[in-house]
Formats: sequence, C-alpha cells, structure tokens
Amino acid sequence: MASSDTWIKEYNEAARIADDINGMISERISLPASGPETQRHASAIRRKITILGTRLDGLQSLLSRPTGKPLTEKEMNRRKDMVANLRSKANQMASAFNMSNFANRESLLGPETKQDAMSRTVGLDNSGLVGLQRQIMKEQDEGLEKLEETVMSTKHIALAVNEELDLHTRLIDDLDQHVDVTDSRLRRVQKNLAILNKRAKGSCSCMCMLLAVVGIVILVVAICLLVKYL
Repeated sequence: MASSDTWIKEYNEAARIADDINGMISERISLPASGPETQRHASAIRRKITILGTRLDGLQSLLSRPTGKPLTEKEMNRRKDMVANLRSKANQMASAFNMSNFANRESLLGPETKQDAMSRTVGLDNSGLVGLQRQIMKEQDEGLEKLEETVMSTKHIALAVNEELDLHTRLIDDLDQHVDVTDSRLRRVQKNLAILNKRAKGSCSCMCMLLAVVGIVILVVAICLLVKYL
C-alpha cells in the first residue's frame, strides 16, 4: 500500500509540474520577443519540461517493476493510461513551446531517443531519479553556457562589423565633401578661363585692325613714291 501511495504521490507531483509548464507557456505571451527576462523564462520552461520527462520515465519504470502489493490488471491499465495521457499532454506543451521559436533541448544538446531516456531510469529508486534529474539539468546548463558563448561571440563580431561600417560611412561622407569642394573650384576656374578667352578674342581683333591700317598706310606711301619718280 505504501508503494501505491508513493506512485500516486509521484504522479500528482508530475501533474502539478505539467500544470506549471502550461501556465508558464501562457505567461510568455506577455513577455517581449527577446531579452534577459524572456531567456530566463524560456530556460525555466526547459527545466520544467526536463523534470517532467524524468518523472514520467520514473513512473513508467515503477509500473514495469512494481514492488509491494501486486496491482490488479485493471488498476495497472488505469495507471498506464494516466501516464500515457500525461505524457501526451507534456508532448503537446513541448511542441507549443518549440513552435514559438525557442530552442528546445534537442536543438541545444543534441537528440536523445526515448529508449535512451528510459534506459537511464531503469533500476533507479527515487533518490537515483533525483540524481539523474540533476545530471540532466547539469548537462542542459552546460549546453546553455556553450550557446551563450556562441551568442556573445556573434555579438562581438556584429559590433566589430558595425564599427567598420561606421568608419566606411564617415570616409564616404568625407569623400563626398571633398568632391563638392573640388567641383566648386573647377567651376570657378572654368568661369575665369571663359572670361580670359573672351578678352583674348577682343585683343586679337584690335591687333588685326591696327595691322591692317599700318599695311594700308605703307601701301599708299609706296604708291606715292612710285608716282613721284615715274
């Protein structure tokens, strides 16, 4: 009877954890899309899901090797249905959590088959299950630390790229300013050249007229001299 009470107590605790997860998944709707608070909330949900999976594996293991007073076939089937329903509920909540673009345990720590999880609980008592649960949480924390290192490294790279882009932007702005100054100077030089060209054309016309007058005078003098001596 004590063994039966222990199983019921463990099941009630697992059901309570499932309710907590469901409530936490509902609460994240009010949280921002990203940020420290959102990450802490997501980490807490992952921890709860891990704990729930461990407890369900423990309940299933207890049913596969019952101790104490044997259970009737009807009671055994009822408890198996209870575990199956709770596991189905847990899977649905995990799926809803994963669809919200949060990283689940498989994407962080690598896939772990159901058979592997079950094999780790075989032969463990309550204290062993607690130890296994802590070990899984430790492995998950290590995976999260590695993910955090990757995120920080990516952040530093992004900051460096941003600084480089700012530098190139300033260089381009300076180049545009120099181009504007050079263009202004070039316009002034072209204007001055146009004025000089106009003056040069006027001076050339005057010189031509003067030469023409001198030529006519010389020609008249020459004609006069020829007439005088002939």
